[in-house]
Amino acid sequence: MSATRAAALEHVAAFNAWDTARVLAGFADDAVWVTGQDRFVGRTALAGLFDDGLWSATPRLEVKTLLVDGDAAALEVVETLVTGGETQVCAVAAFLEVGPDGLIRRGTVYREGKADF
Repeated sequence: MSATRAAALEHVAAFNAWDTARVLAGFADDAVWVTGQDRFVGRTALAGLFDDGLWSATPRLEVKTLLVDGDAAALEVVETLVTGGETQVCAVAAFLEVGPDGLIRRGTVYREGKADF
């Protein structure tokens, strides 16, 4: 398995485990993560995104498609989470750039509907 594929799959597994430390371990120190109108730079900023507030929505990702080309990965996923007592299901496209060390250097996420719940 390529380092890029492994990094993408580990990110999804860590996310589904609601494990902030494990999610953050998959990012380069200076990683850039863009979702909706928000941009997070570095692990410290990402720690504020992948936190107990997010996990309280019990999010879950299901990978539908994963395409890898060198250091780039494109994922089609379905995200299920609970907000305001209602289950939300969204189509998500994510694009990752992985460094030679196997860490995510950049991610851009596009979510069906609105980006923030």
